[in-house]
Amino acid sequence: MADDDVVIPALLRAARGAYGVAIGKRLAAASFDDLPRNGPFILGGMGNHGVAAGDLVRQLGVSKQAAGQLIDTLVLRGYLERQTNPDDRRRVTIALTDRGRAAATEVRAGVEEVDRELAARLTAEQLDGLRMGLVALTTIREQLEEAGR
Repeated sequence: MADDDVVIPALLRAARGAYGVAIGKRLAAASFDDLPRNGPFILGGMGNHGVAAGDLVRQLGVSKQAAGQLIDTLVLRGYLERQTNPDDRRRVTIALTDRGRAAATEVRAGVEEVDRELAARLTAEQLDGLRMGLVALTTIREQLEEAGR
């Protein structure tokens, strides 16, 4: 089957794996091979983009129970820590530990590795088009979700 015959959903699924493989290799080489599924997304988002753990968990679209288990596992394995909010002692803040920051650095390096390879294979215009297409797909998904509510 020619690449032109492969449907976009299949291409997206296969393409996403490039980042996953690169990140997984970097994490394993740095002895961060105990991360649960979606752990790199949480650590990378927190450490490299300053996004709150709660916001990242919502982006995953998992149940509250699954989200709690993910955070609990990351805390148990030393990637995150719970801290009492100094302004409101009833609230808990989730923060990266040194181990979590180090893992986030490896996540970023894995992403940058794939980004460099992608930039070497595509023109700047093609890369811009890819990005615009992905943004458009994200917008479509958000509209469909909103219509379903």
